[in-house]
Amino acid sequence: MILTNYKETIEIINYDDNLSEWVKKLNIEWLEKYFRLEKGDVISLSNPKKEIIEKGGYIFFVKIRDKNNEEIVATASLLKKTDTIFELGKMAVTSEEQGKGIGKFLLKHCLDFAKNNGISTIILYSNTVLQSAIHLYKKIGFEERPLEEGLYERANIKMQLDLKNYSL
Repeated sequence: MILTNYKETIEIINYDDNLSEWVKKLNIEWLEKYFRLEKGDVISLSNPKKEIIEKGGYIFFVKIRDKNNEEIVATASLLKKTDTIFELGKMAVTSEEQGKGIGKFLLKHCLDFAKNNGISTIILYSNTVLQSAIHLYKKIGFEERPLEEGLYERANIKMQLDLKNYSL
């Protein structure tokens, strides 16, 4: 998926081993800004290939290119729970690019990818302090579900989207 405007190209790219450090870098920046790193974060972010890709998940990045530069500015993962249920997670946009629609662009890509690849349900865990993210999720069609105990310390809300109700 590619977006272009008058001065830059914004492109979604798939995981590549050469990009693994970006999963860690972007998520640590985001987590340290809003919350704190949890033990599970350290494990999954230190080896995204083993902890996400090899377990059947997917990782995507947003790359911005202009005629002088290219930079990875965002990432998101689809973490496999079952053959048809995936968790949207490890989503982060660098602070310089927040508020520009990149997170929404990446989220739409993840949902389109999931729907086109036979995934029926997307769940996510978040925190209500992230009001703009929660608003976006609800606008897209995510609905609140009961939150399990002990999954993520920072999570105080679980949301779910049935992809048959999501239109591309």
